Amino acid sequence: MITRVIDRNFANMRLDRFLRQAFPNEPLSTFFAILRKKKVRVNGIHAKAPQMLHEGDTVDIYENFKSLAESPAPEIKPVKKGWGTAPKFADREFVKENLNIALETEDFIIVEKPSGIASQPGTGTRKGESLVEMLWQWGNDQSLDFKPTLAHRLDEETSGLLIAALHGDVLRDLTRMLREHEIQKTYVALVKGNLSKEKGTIEEKLERTNSKSGAKMKTGTAEGKTSITHYSVIRHLQGFDLVKIRLETGRMHQIRAHFGSIEHPLAGDSRYGDFALNRELKKDIGLKRLFLHSSRLEFKWKEKSIIQESPLPKDLKEVLKQIKTDRGPIDSRVPLKIALVK
Repeated sequence: MITRVIDRNFANMRLDRFLRQAFPNEPLSTFFAILRKKKVRVNGIHAKAPQMLHEGDTVDIYENFKSLAESPAPEIKPVKKGWGTAPKFADREFVKENLNIALETEDFIIVEKPSGIASQPGTGTRKGESLVEMLWQWGNDQSLDFKPTLAHRLDEETSGLLIAALHGDVLRDLTRMLREHEIQKTYVALVKGNLSKEKGTIEEKLERTNSKSGAKMKTGTAEGKTSITHYSVIRHLQGFDLVKIRLETGRMHQIRAHFGSIEHPLAGDSRYGDFALNRELKKDIGLKRLFLHSSRLEFKWKEKSIIQESPLPKDLKEVLKQIKTDRGPIDSRVPLKIALVK
């Protein structure tokens, strides 16, 4: 018989998912079999796959798994797999230079991701240079018993605030809150042209498409998912608007695809933008990235209001300094040519 006591990293998790995570070397067929044969009890009562586990529950498994017999261990904690004994996740000097923790609590941290750093490892990302790998290295150095895990992501070119959970139960709470729109995310972007309204909402269905050049969101399709973006103008510039954006839904590339669909693409956007304008921006005022920044997170946590803000990075501030302010009324016919400050 195998006995496990549920800690906070496995709390509020389905029994079948706990089994898969706690015993990663066992085939799924083993779990199906022991559950079907009623060989699993929670607090002494026969349990079924969907049962939710709570901190302090005792799980008794009336089976000796083959993987444990081959490699016995008094306690298995999958979140510690590779912790401390595996190769470094990221170079510590790279972590020191690029991991900026804006807020640290017992349950989670909020980090400020630089532009050019991918949220997670993947094709085209150098080993050890994603935010996830930096968080793992930081967590390892902090002797955490759970790999810090991002609750949401930002595109590689986008900078700003992200939340990373430090415990399994916290991760599940945060992902639920994001799904139920209990975490308000605010962005700042520079868009081409002058919007016809001071405030507005873009509601366009988004459908993911894949190609050799990468994934992209297509607008205006019947099969797409409902997506809602709210915006308000912060400053009117000649040829551009600086806007504040709040997402009601959180689809991939939502902001970029939505503003592209109304012919006001984001400055520096290499996927949905105005490529000729981007070349001009890069040449004349040095904008080498997407002008999009996750500037504010607001939510309630344990009855406490959490508000974290992030100012525009230096490179984006420099871009704004070089674009002339237009203090006249909004006019969609204003020429899009950049007017540099002399």
